[in-house]
Amino acid sequence: MKILMASSEAVPFAKTGGLADAVSALSIALAKLGHEVCIVMPRYYCVNRNDLRLLEGALGVHTGGGEIWSAVYTADLPGSPPKNPVRVFFIDHEGFFGRDGIYGTPSEPDFLDNPRRFAFLCRAVFQLCRKTGWYPDILHAHDWPAALTPVFLKYGERDFPDGEFARTLSVLTIHNLGYQGIYRKDDFYCTRLSWDVFYNAGFDDWNMMNLLKAGISTADKLNTVSPNYAAETCSAAHGFRLDGVLRYRREDYRGILNGIDTSVWNPKTDKYIPQTYSTEDMSGKAAAKEELRQKFNLPPGENVPIVGMVTRLTGQKGVGELFGPAYGSAWSICRDMNLQFVLIGTGEAWCENELRSLSGRLSNFKAHIGYSEEESHLIEAGSDFFLMPSRYEPCGLNQMYSLAYGTLPVVRNTGGLADTVENFNQETGAGTGFMFDDLTPQAVYNTVGWAIWAYYNRRRQIEAMRIRGMKQDFSWTKSAKKYTEMYEEMRKNSLPPGKPAPEQNQGAGF
Repeated sequence: MKILMASSEAVPFAKTGGLADAVSALSIALAKLGHEVCIVMPRYYCVNRNDLRLLEGALGVHTGGGEIWSAVYTADLPGSPPKNPVRVFFIDHEGFFGRDGIYGTPSEPDFLDNPRRFAFLCRAVFQLCRKTGWYPDILHAHDWPAALTPVFLKYGERDFPDGEFARTLSVLTIHNLGYQGIYRKDDFYCTRLSWDVFYNAGFDDWNMMNLLKAGISTADKLNTVSPNYAAETCSAAHGFRLDGVLRYRREDYRGILNGIDTSVWNPKTDKYIPQTYSTEDMSGKAAAKEELRQKFNLPPGENVPIVGMVTRLTGQKGVGELFGPAYGSAWSICRDMNLQFVLIGTGEAWCENELRSLSGRLSNFKAHIGYSEEESHLIEAGSDFFLMPSRYEPCGLNQMYSLAYGTLPVVRNTGGLADTVENFNQETGAGTGFMFDDLTPQAVYNTVGWAIWAYYNRRRQIEAMRIRGMKQDFSWTKSAKKYTEMYEEMRKNSLPPGKPAPEQNQGAGF
């Protein structure tokens, strides 16, 4: 199949979170299965033009403000198969994308013109297909910045029975329902759609314009990044006011668990750890633990367990219950339990300041503010337990990284964490981690305490859990096959009985 990914991010070009990793990794996995895949995204300042190839001729895009022209650059996605590379097309418009920040900056967290910027990107997707002569079977949009693509496909581009996009089908993946792209109703003009579409396509949100809601209402199929999160988002507790729309579209909505990049996150080949290891020889994990102690200036203690965290310091990640001054449980955990605690992360200023304070007052707690790829790999390999007390977690990657490295997750029973971690049974030794239900400081304290108790009193079970976790398959190949099944099901249901899918010629752009 020909599959076009519309996204605001993709690694290694531009990234603010897991969306970028997922888009690139899924594209590569689909290409390895034989599909023809391209990604369309903006060219931000962080993407160097010198590393790209300029596509001949400018691209004219009709918007609510008239026709706007942009350049288009292209490159092959690193890591994609050489014989079937994933092509990345960059929409290069200086006014919209030539700035620091993808969605905003520290001084302006949400750019006021984001509706115009991403409406332009979504319109450009269709013009790019016309320019290259390459028309996708599946138009796969990711999160709110690309959510207008299924809207434009349904209300305009697919209107003609024999048109270029007559048989193109749309998928919208929700990576995090908490981010919806809600803007002033006055900005609707930039979509170049009529006002009847505003109401018919589901844009209306308490007299505001909700881009994700419109995409959810119009895409042919919807999915999110774990089965449990798909169920949770249909409830008022986790639906962020869109649970009613998702329940209405329940038949078209499913959860497909994200994978991890096993070429990067693999203890057998990891270049960031002092010694590689596997289920056959775990000695490298002990070497990583010792280097982690030295790196974070922790006191010696070969048999003392280490609890690690790599996280964004935001409310979603449960940092209030863990580090909140006067009520968070981290101080009590480090005071009462014979353990060591290491963390790297960045985020809300109050939490960064509290981490600095705890690092200065506790000899067994050390935090580095910021992000380091090397340190994140070392924490995954050298820790005994990995703590993720998330308020909600659509999929989560770190718990899967941890399992691959033989580090046991301590997680809340929510979203993708519930789909990937099996709770410890101290009677039988079954499980791959430790889970709790209610997000409270006491629940976090008790569950960390349970894990530490098991470390000292059920060591043989702990070692068996490590091996069990390392043998699980969280590769993107598994996820890509499920996406392929969804695509094939869509195409089959969209064709008249007995009629094969049409073959398309390869376009000039490819």
